[in-house]
Amino acid sequence: MSRDEEGIALAAVGLGKRYRRRRGPVLRNCSFRLPAGRICALVGPNGAGKSTLLSLAAGLIRPTEGTLTVLGTTPAEARTRFAYVAQSKPLPPQLTVAATLRLGAELNRARWDRAAAERIAYGPLAPGGDRDGALDPTSKIRSLSGGQRTRVALALAFGKRPELMLLDEPMADLDPLARRELLGALLGEAAEHGTTIVISSHVIAELEGACDHLLLMGGGRIRLGGDPEQLLAAHTLLTGPARDLTGHTVVESRDAGRQLTALIRPGGPLPDDWQTAAPSLEELLLAHLRNPDAPDLFTEETVETDENEENARA
Repeated sequence: MSRDEEGIALAAVGLGKRYRRRRGPVLRNCSFRLPAGRICALVGPNGAGKSTLLSLAAGLIRPTEGTLTVLGTTPAEARTRFAYVAQSKPLPPQLTVAATLRLGAELNRARWDRAAAERIAYGPLAPGGDRDGALDPTSKIRSLSGGQRTRVALALAFGKRPELMLLDEPMADLDPLARRELLGALLGEAAEHGTTIVISSHVIAELEGACDHLLLMGGGRIRLGGDPEQLLAAHTLLTGPARDLTGHTVVESRDAGRQLTALIRPGGPLPDDWQTAAPSLEELLLAHLRNPDAPDLFTEETVETDENEENARA
């Protein structure tokens, strides 16, 4: 592993993916770095390429162009070190929950954490030693609801005790209480074991506050990347008299007659007759998605190529 790869969970350079029956690439010129130990929100609209990127990282498909390294090596060589949970949650339908966890233990003998797997599947231990009954160990997978199958899939991922977890829309089938429990488990996993977690979603609000790294996908590439607080600090919401914004990087502007509302990256002092405010994360992401031509922005730790360094300075 080179010095540049140390401490990097995922690194993409010029990554692209095309499918024969689809017009245009799903991913194109996708370049970024994800430092190890982060909880990363991979966000973007449906069809942005989130699932394709995670499938590439899991080694299920191969890129058409460019490279993607996982934990400093190829996805195939890193396979025992990461866990991947797909949207479809493929599980053996004829097995019981308990048998599925035993299968996970057999396939991951060197690293299996039985306590972690059972905690996710059956709930935390009560003072008397009983579980809260989240799942019945004797229930067969085919009889479970979508949310219950998600819980089993996540139990397998946690039990593997991976260095990297790739989770594709894991909370789509979960109720609000189960979502909160999952986020709490993810935070605890990262804090206790330094696990890197990539969790994709098109619902921005459910990940805000739980993640310390952000990758926004749009147009088949990463549009924003880095620490959410640093990305927010680089932007300002303006409201004031309509005027020329030359000298500032305009992400989005709306002119309602004499009044202008804009999200910008300030390039210098702002006039006193403008009201300024800090944008929310949702406002920032939606503005970038509504304007595909807005310049990309990457924090220093996320930059992978000279091209991205130029974007970061924009």
